[in-house]
Amino acid sequence: MSDDHRQRRTRLVLILVGGLLALACVTGLAAGAIALPFRQLPAMLLAGPGASHDGSAVLWSIRLPRILLGALVGATLAVAGTALQGVFRNPLADPALIGVSSGASLGAACCLVVGPRLLPDAALTLLPWLLPVAAFAGALLTTAIVLVAASTGGQRDIVTMLLSGLAIAALAQAGTGLLVTVATDAQLRSLSFWTLGSLGGATWETLVPAAGPMLLVLLLLPRDATALDLLLLGDAEAQHLGVRVAVVTRRVIVLAALGVGAAVAASGLIGFVGLVVPHALRMLLGPTHRGLLPASMLLGAGVLVLADTVARTVATPIELPIGVVTALLGAPLFLWMVVQRRHQEVL
Repeated sequence: MSDDHRQRRTRLVLILVGGLLALACVTGLAAGAIALPFRQLPAMLLAGPGASHDGSAVLWSIRLPRILLGALVGATLAVAGTALQGVFRNPLADPALIGVSSGASLGAACCLVVGPRLLPDAALTLLPWLLPVAAFAGALLTTAIVLVAASTGGQRDIVTMLLSGLAIAALAQAGTGLLVTVATDAQLRSLSFWTLGSLGGATWETLVPAAGPMLLVLLLLPRDATALDLLLLGDAEAQHLGVRVAVVTRRVIVLAALGVGAAVAASGLIGFVGLVVPHALRMLLGPTHRGLLPASMLLGAGVLVLADTVARTVATPIELPIGVVTALLGAPLFLWMVVQRRHQEVL
């Protein structure tokens, strides 16, 4: 494929996934237990949160922070998955498969269960701000363990990485299960729904502490697009071409852990976004990260906003966990993509 053809295809894909995101946001704003007419949405947005119209209150207090959080979480998970797949040179290097999500979950669960027992009553207001920090610490720790276990002589073994990730994920899930047994009834209800993923608790107050780390990751990870492209050639080749492999690898892993930690702290465990979105886009755009990373942001955000809309409307008044929806949609799609790729290799 020529460079001009690749650039045209990249621009077309970016336009399409940007349109999908816009459609998802508009649909998410209008759909719900209280339906809001599409034609009135601009007026409600311009009226602001203090407007007397009931629809404006629903839009500004409930729908808008939820959609913004869903877009941020989806974009962050997809970009983190894309970057990790580039660093490890493996399309299966999803944040969940290598233990990042489970580590973040364990850190956040520790904060939810242990934090109220350690913090004085006056300091409990800090808990929403401490939750992303705890999730980031858990994600970074598990990622570091997997990276050390899979590295020998400066080279990373992909099979060892995946097996180590599965082991670390199982250990982190066991730790989360242990915390569940000592949690209070209120904490148990929160943990049970939170481990399946939910955007139901999104408010402007909870959005602010989680948005900062995710926005930072979304701004910084694309700067390593060229280095990630060169890493696909192998560590030694990338080193000869001027890439500081160890520095880039550490930076990408830390940023991915920060983003996933903040996303998990804000929305719980949501699977398949960081795996399916980059995989699907690679089939369309190829391996070049300069196009993959922004496309992953837009598509990941759109997919999660749509999944959340389905989760809260398909069984009204019951709200499904969003992690269940992404698994039901993502698992068959990923299986189909794997079969298609295998079929192409055989041919």
